[in-house]
Amino acid sequence: MSTEIIQDAGPIRLTQFSRGAGCGCKIAPSVLEEILRTEQNGKTFPDLLVGNQSNDDAAVYDLGNGSAVISTTDFFMPIVDDAFDFGRIASANAISDVYAMGGKPLMAVAVLGWPIEKIPVSLAQQVLEGARKTCAEANIPLAGGHSIDAAEPIFGLAVTGLVDVSLLKKNNTATEGDLIYLTKPIGVGILSTAIKRGLIQPEHEAVAIESMCQLNKAGEPLGRIAGVTAMTDVTGFGILGHLVEMASGAGLGAEIFYQDIPVAPGAREYLAQRVVPDATFRNWNSYSSKVGFEKGVPVMEAFSLLPDPQTNGGLFFTVKPGQEEAVEACLQAEGLGAFAKPIGRMVAASDKIISVRNGSFS
Repeated sequence: MSTEIIQDAGPIRLTQFSRGAGCGCKIAPSVLEEILRTEQNGKTFPDLLVGNQSNDDAAVYDLGNGSAVISTTDFFMPIVDDAFDFGRIASANAISDVYAMGGKPLMAVAVLGWPIEKIPVSLAQQVLEGARKTCAEANIPLAGGHSIDAAEPIFGLAVTGLVDVSLLKKNNTATEGDLIYLTKPIGVGILSTAIKRGLIQPEHEAVAIESMCQLNKAGEPLGRIAGVTAMTDVTGFGILGHLVEMASGAGLGAEIFYQDIPVAPGAREYLAQRVVPDATFRNWNSYSSKVGFEKGVPVMEAFSLLPDPQTNGGLFFTVKPGQEEAVEACLQAEGLGAFAKPIGRMVAASDKIISVRNGSFS
């Protein structure tokens, strides 16, 4: 759906009103760690199953009846110029946090900041229309929200979900030897930066938008498979950052095979033009000391791809060896057959948390 509104200065491009874009707006991991640090001895809540004690995707609270409520919020500045697509992408990204816990989303409320003196409110209405479409695809209501007059356009959702406590998936519960799967290609941050710079080719823009709008619905059925030991979704820290969180949280290391990592069409083409998000460098600075490269890996390319910030990236999960058949059948049933193969495995901890191997796992 087009939101091309013509003013004296020409068509409005939402990405020109934001310093960051999508999950690339995230505060750098090292800075976030400083912000979250506290010296207060806070009250403990025994029924809080997942909270600030880990780097997981959502908070989870035990209801005492075998079920738990999942609560999350996510919002960011425009990553595309079309307001309707911006609403779809921001909503899919927020809902993904529930799926990444193995849960079922129940409802959402909107978070909207809009510079009403700079951008027509009709475009804000289109953002909400996009959000309603994505919520309908997830079979949940957009039940309310809150809005403010802001210096830059901001949109996202607070989402509530439900999960059986026995099926809850965390990001720090992998075990040694588990296989690693990823359900979307990386490189969307590069494509998004090409959009913002006006360099994107139409076919590559379509690839980026389709990927970012795609709901991670597979998280719910994957959550019902006992062989799935840990799960998260890939967002602003790139697969490198999220794998560091998964491995270090479990007291393990991980090895990934570079040739098996799916890369979005066009991403390497824009890398050749030095199109790299600023957040890539922030991510690399936070995680570079924790990664080692095997001889033969194209390190300069990997430097730009592995920390590339993803917006509503794929599910990133681990599977016990011998349980691949059920997982890969689930991925096939969800239309994700292209990703029904492992890209690495969890290993014993060593001086480098992540080892990037040359070649292919299989």
